[in-house]
Amino acid sequence: MKVSDALSSRSSVRAFLDVPVSGEIVKDILLAASRSPSGGNLQPWHVWALGGQELARFKALMAERIKMNPKGEQPEYNIYPPELKEPYRSRRFKNGEDLYRTIGIPREDKAARLNQLARNFSFFGAPVGLFFAIDRQMEPGQWVDLGMYMQSIMLLALEKGLSTCPQEAWALWHNTVAEFIELPSHLMLFCGMALGYMDRAHPINSLHADRADLSEFATISGF
Repeated sequence: MKVSDALSSRSSVRAFLDVPVSGEIVKDILLAASRSPSGGNLQPWHVWALGGQELARFKALMAERIKMNPKGEQPEYNIYPPELKEPYRSRRFKNGEDLYRTIGIPREDKAARLNQLARNFSFFGAPVGLFFAIDRQMEPGQWVDLGMYMQSIMLLALEKGLSTCPQEAWALWHNTVAEFIELPSHLMLFCGMALGYMDRAHPINSLHADRADLSEFATISGF
């Protein structure tokens, strides 16, 4: 698969088939992704992969925690800026509306939207759940490095016929995740990622989010 094809076809998948992914494939992807660049070659990424019975055990814990605290825990960082300005606010709003439109959930059906949001916490049915953390000493530059590592995982997954969904929503449950994976206190949970085989028949996976025109974000001079 060409890199350009992988980039253009990648999307955040929110419905997966109940088909297992072998541990060897997961290991191969995580190792290959470690060739991602990082400033000073710090390689500041830390990743946990859950599958099989371990993932089932985690999902059972999450189901109990959600019953006790439907709103989740107080995140350690703002997933989005508190006062998101334009054009970012409109882009986020449109993406949400486009997503719920694929599964026929109108804006006024708050309960259905909350139920769909809660599917994050079962990894949308994916057979593999990944968690990413970073040392609390690190600065924004190293958060970028972690993001590049995650991007590499998403592209390598496509090469193997797999799909992914990066999930910052897991920041809402950082205490529960940290407890389960025994996250060392010097590390901070950034997000999760679902990994598995896309359910191509599910309408939610028809969404391929649009992108801004080049003129909206690039200034090109001297050509």
